[in-house]
Amino acid sequence: MAQENDVIGLHFLELWRFNSKAAAAAATATTSTSSSSKEDAEFEEEPTELDTFNSSGMFSVVLSDKLSVQYPTVNLHGHDVGVVQANKPAPLKRLVYYFEIFVKNAGAKGQIAIGFTASGFKMRRQPGWEANSYGYHGDDGLLYRGHGKGETFGPTYTTGDTVGCGINYSAQEFFFTKNGKVVGTVAKDVKGPLFPTVAVHSQNEEVTVNFGKDPFVFDLKAFEAEERRKQQMTIDKISISQNASYEIIRSYLQYYGYEETLKQFDMASRSTVPPIALGQENGSSDTEITYAMNHRKTLRQLIRSGEIDDAFDKLRMWYPQIVQDNKSAMCFLLHCQKFIELVRIGKLEEAVVFGRTEFEKFYRLTEVDDLVKVPGLCGIASI
Repeated sequence: MAQENDVIGLHFLELWRFNSKAAAAAATATTSTSSSSKEDAEFEEEPTELDTFNSSGMFSVVLSDKLSVQYPTVNLHGHDVGVVQANKPAPLKRLVYYFEIFVKNAGAKGQIAIGFTASGFKMRRQPGWEANSYGYHGDDGLLYRGHGKGETFGPTYTTGDTVGCGINYSAQEFFFTKNGKVVGTVAKDVKGPLFPTVAVHSQNEEVTVNFGKDPFVFDLKAFEAEERRKQQMTIDKISISQNASYEIIRSYLQYYGYEETLKQFDMASRSTVPPIALGQENGSSDTEITYAMNHRKTLRQLIRSGEIDDAFDKLRMWYPQIVQDNKSAMCFLLHCQKFIELVRIGKLEEAVVFGRTEFEKFYRLTEVDDLVKVPGLCGIASI
């Protein structure tokens, strides 16, 4: 039981740690002019232009718009490739990421490539020729993934064509397009950040990259809608027995102490045809479960009303193993709440004394070390 409660305490510590980082990030974020849907979502940087610093600049030239790249000279060797990555890796927290290139000039040989490469990629090699890289090449229509031998994949592309490359995170696949149509897909078997990458490799080749500032030739919204439909179909095929679904709901009501709702739920489950048989949780009796629910309800009410000392008293009475050494994760969180309550009601001197006394013992505990050392608590302990 003590170990279980410690796990619960650590869970809430992680929750607080996550929320604290999110709040700090929100507080320091600059004002954005993006749409409200993007503002509501968690901020994630995405590519906006070509990286002029990390490129094979001796062979290719990135133009002033930082979206166009040329190969002005004659290539003398097979490794004289003009490779340019985007300034940021592809974002991860979305269903699909996609970008396109327009082939303004296929040059002497049309040795243009589009794909993704990892950080640290050799900038004198075509995407797909090295490990952790993928590339769809225009001169032969082959797909290269991690080595110099290409695979039959799609049609060649040349001057006037628009070619795209994307990551379908739902299916864990890369996909490539030509003039608005999907050419093919390949499994995404590489981890870590991946940079949109383009390459030129023969004289007068020139491409322009579109990271989404302008409308894509490919109908990305329709593609995403189809992927969501596939996801929903997969979810709909998952079969959960009636008993299992009721047990999930019942466990939720028990955990959060919704006693009256639980009673009504149990009454409804017994009136179904046929009645739903609900087992006892961990072999506990109805009386034990009711007591536990009442305890949680009481503790939750005390904490919400700021009566932290009373909450400690109840814990000592009902669950002494949680507070026996006064150093558990749950104790730390309650001490923090007590400090907040003292500040809230204006007892600043008492709050400082309380902080100096109670937070001292937590400095040596690795579970809460990073939380104890936040500026506010550090200042309290050093006063």
